[in-house]
Amino acid sequence: MPVRTRVAVIGAGPAGLLLSHLLGRHGIESVVIDSRSREEIETTIRAGILEQGTVEVLSETGASDRVLTAGRKHEGIELRFDGEGHRIDFAATVGRAVWLYPQHEVLKDLVAARLAAGQDLRFGVTAERVEDAETNRPRVVAKDAEGDTVEIEADVVIGADGSRGVAREAVTGSHGGCFREYPFAWFGILCEAPPSAEELIYSNSPNGFALISRRSPEVQRMYFQCDPATDPEAYTEERLWEILRSRVPGITLEEGPVFQRDVLRFRSFVAHEMRRGRVVLVGDAAHTVPPTGAKGMNLAVADVVLLTDALRALLLDGDASLFDAFPETAQKRIWKAQHFSWWMTSMLHLQPGASDFDRMRQIGELRSVVESDAGRAYLAEGYTGLPLG
Repeated sequence: MPVRTRVAVIGAGPAGLLLSHLLGRHGIESVVIDSRSREEIETTIRAGILEQGTVEVLSETGASDRVLTAGRKHEGIELRFDGEGHRIDFAATVGRAVWLYPQHEVLKDLVAARLAAGQDLRFGVTAERVEDAETNRPRVVAKDAEGDTVEIEADVVIGADGSRGVAREAVTGSHGGCFREYPFAWFGILCEAPPSAEELIYSNSPNGFALISRRSPEVQRMYFQCDPATDPEAYTEERLWEILRSRVPGITLEEGPVFQRDVLRFRSFVAHEMRRGRVVLVGDAAHTVPPTGAKGMNLAVADVVLLTDALRALLLDGDASLFDAFPETAQKRIWKAQHFSWWMTSMLHLQPGASDFDRMRQIGELRSVVESDAGRAYLAEGYTGLPLG
């Protein structure tokens, strides 16, 4: 017999879990499934720069207390170019901040909160397809860990299952979306070392981009621009540190053993459709951004905040107006975030084949930002987050 619920959520990532949490506050039941185990969800290390609006949603709704106690509040970043650093003061410029709090920590908090609330949260259940999207009772057909079929019938199905999930196919079919692939990637490392700086450093250098970030007092995260085809094992540790030092002239890096390395490709995508009938896409299922502007998880949260209001009106009041308008409303913010991410990326990275003109124009752009109140304000506003509504 099919499982019956109000909202079926495919994907126990930040979007799916937060949506179930916010719906639960309105008394709207949901079932959340994910093909991964709880351990995999909670231990896969991912970056996390949270906009102030995201932090407020997590803390004020009871989804996470640790985001304020364990997360690190940052009131600025440093832009480096021509061997000099320029601090963008978020607090002084726009009165806002960001928090460094990794995504897997957010997921630990959300999983714990949902299970404590009695959420029907099913790990190891893989969605195979979504059926009857155009009806008032769409269905998710899935397989559990034992290979048995599970059917979930709902009033609404939410695809929060990422860029390779089945929900996107159910909504967009072969229509796809707007896509851009960038000609460079980030080579990321995790190392055992004290922090090299109190705030994040975004460095534009003649040798390429680098980002000096942090995870904890003992573990640091750093990235440098590389070719997308780079083999993560291609460099010795000595060579990794040599490259990083060359990208941040004037900064003394705290070095230590590298225990994780990966190559992160840069892609931008926005689905042509975010809804088909009673099936809706949120988060990475609907859009992806390059990591330069730190928008990925924050965009998912913005989707969910909007969709919660739409689902509450639809399912509790019988008013479909917000639900019908959700794709257009959400995409206005999504495209602003896409532009900000593209702008930060193009301003900071060395473009393949760039001429002297291209290089000097880029430096001129950076100077226009750091030497202008309006330029600093634009960067600070975009980085700390546009309004969620």
